[in-house]
Amino acid sequence: MKIIDHIKNANGKCLFSFEILPPLKGAGINSLWNGIDPLIEFNPSFIDVTYHREDYVFKKRPDGTLDKVSTKKRPGTVAICAALQHKYKIDAVPHIICGGFSKEDTENALIDLHFLGIDNILGLRGDARKGDDGFAAEPNGNQNALDLIHQIKNMNGGIYLDEELTNANVTEFCIGSAGYPEKHMDAFSMDADMKFLKRKVEAGAEFIITQMFFDNKVYLNFVNNCRENGINIPIIPGIKPLSTKKQIEILPKIFHIELPEALTKAIEACNSDDQVKHVGIEWAAMQCKELIQNQAPVLHFYTMGKSEQTKAICRQVY
Repeated sequence: MKIIDHIKNANGKCLFSFEILPPLKGAGINSLWNGIDPLIEFNPSFIDVTYHREDYVFKKRPDGTLDKVSTKKRPGTVAICAALQHKYKIDAVPHIICGGFSKEDTENALIDLHFLGIDNILGLRGDARKGDDGFAAEPNGNQNALDLIHQIKNMNGGIYLDEELTNANVTEFCIGSAGYPEKHMDAFSMDADMKFLKRKVEAGAEFIITQMFFDNKVYLNFVNNCRENGINIPIIPGIKPLSTKKQIEILPKIFHIELPEALTKAIEACNSDDQVKHVGIEWAAMQCKELIQNQAPVLHFYTMGKSEQTKAICRQVY
């Protein structure tokens, strides 16, 4: 079922969803199931699965020179989505990214997903490769999420890369996009970021999942800003509980977000990461209760493959 239909059928009730990471290369899938099984009691409407672009490692040859070798640390997104839907009968939402994909690679991945009965796609630009100065698209690849959404929407209209195809099979993907309540790191301004988001919606995005945030005012202001700019599709808030003291330094740098002073002070007062986890649970539960009161359509949890904190939060608000 499409995400927008899940939301419509809920008749205003707030739904739950989770994001998971594919296991590291060489790891078994049971670790993934162990992270999902404890969350099934909260009846998630969908589970989205991240995609991680290739990175490069350098391997020394016998003569002492170095080979630059491409590697993917977390492969298997398409297969995991198929396994998820088969095992849990829950809609799986794969991330499809620009980085590491040519347009032909993207088309082939979308064809596979369509064959597997995947109804929803989260279309993202993706991050720059480690060590690169900025994001660089693949040769003949999509430059950004807007281009990617155009390609997915074209396939929904039966338009493939091979212009000689006639009567091509029409896909029916429900397309999601990312939203950044505190501005995308590469955007010149919030206004510029909002204009780009609107272009993605006009191109075919039907729902938005936000970057994590820790101050609900940020999300609520973002929603109001979207509505004032004619963006009227569902905006799903992304929730992540803090679990380590280091995160109050790391997360703002990586994701270009701000942490409320009250939260940072509470974390700094902790004597162990177990105490941090408790603070993270209580803060996120407080966020969730307020978001439900403000008619958030779905609570989307960034689980990072770990269910303990997410389960404790959901038990307070489910």
